[in-house]
Amino acid sequence: MTADALLASLMAQSEARGVDMITLRALVEESSQAGARRALAQLGLDDERARRDMDELRELLSAWRDAKRSAARAVVTWITSVALALLLIGIAVRLRLTELVTG
Repeated sequence: MTADALLASLMAQSEARGVDMITLRALVEESSQAGARRALAQLGLDDERARRDMDELRELLSAWRDAKRSAARAVVTWITSVALALLLIGIAVRLRLTELVTG
């Protein structure tokens, strides 16, 4: 059973037993907030620096992705250049143009 289904079931049971729905919703909201605060505290993101830390992590991740993309492009460019150079050398050998290079 998913968390949403469990919550809906518990709320339906509470409503059937006469619990005020507004009170129940407020209780669920407060519990959710407390759980979120606890989870953030466990991750070390419960202080005033957390927002800045998350922004810096996003910038770092973006820079890492840009670096990977640039490296991949450089590798593809290098491989293409080597392949074209080998192709030109092959054509030169095939046309017996090596004598022009050696003298």
